[in-house]
Amino acid sequence: MRKYVVTLTKEERDTLEALSSKGKHSSQAVLNALILLACDEGEHQAQRSTNEEISRVLNISMRKIDRVKSRFVLEGLDEALTKKKSDRIYDKKTDGDFEARLIALSCSEPPEGYSRWSLRLLADKMVELEYVDTISHEAVRQVLKKRAQTMAKSGVGNTS
Repeated sequence: MRKYVVTLTKEERDTLEALSSKGKHSSQAVLNALILLACDEGEHQAQRSTNEEISRVLNISMRKIDRVKSRFVLEGLDEALTKKKSDRIYDKKTDGDFEARLIALSCSEPPEGYSRWSLRLLADKMVELEYVDTISHEAVRQVLKKRAQTMAKSGVGNTS
C-alpha cells in the first residue's frame, strides 16, 4: 500500500481545528479533520500520532485513515473532509407501464386462499406474468408507496 504523507500548512491546521471544535458540521467532516490533524507531519505539528494510535483513540479502521490521507494528498483539503459521491449507476426496472400493471394487479382480487395481496405475492405474480424478469418485494413497496403519496396529495379518497 502506498504511503501518503500529510503535511498541513498553518492555515489548514487552523481551519481544521476550528472545524473540529466549533460550529455545526457533519460527524464525518469532524472525524476526517481529527484524522488529518493527528496525521500531520508538517512543521506546525508538535507530535505526530501513528495510524494505530489514531485508530484506537477515534475507534475507526486503519483503512478509513488511509482513505482520508490519500484523498487529502491527491484531491485537497475540501475533498478530504467530504464524503465521496458514489459513481455507481443503477438501472431502473420499473417504468410507467410496469407501475400501471402493478397497481391494476394490486387492486384486483387476491389469489385463492389469500385475503389480500402481500408485497411478495405481487412481486412473484409480476414475474410469473412476465412483466419483468426479477423484482424484489421492496421495489414493489416503493411503487405502491409512491402511488399512495400521489393519491393523498390529490385528495382522492378524502371525504373531508
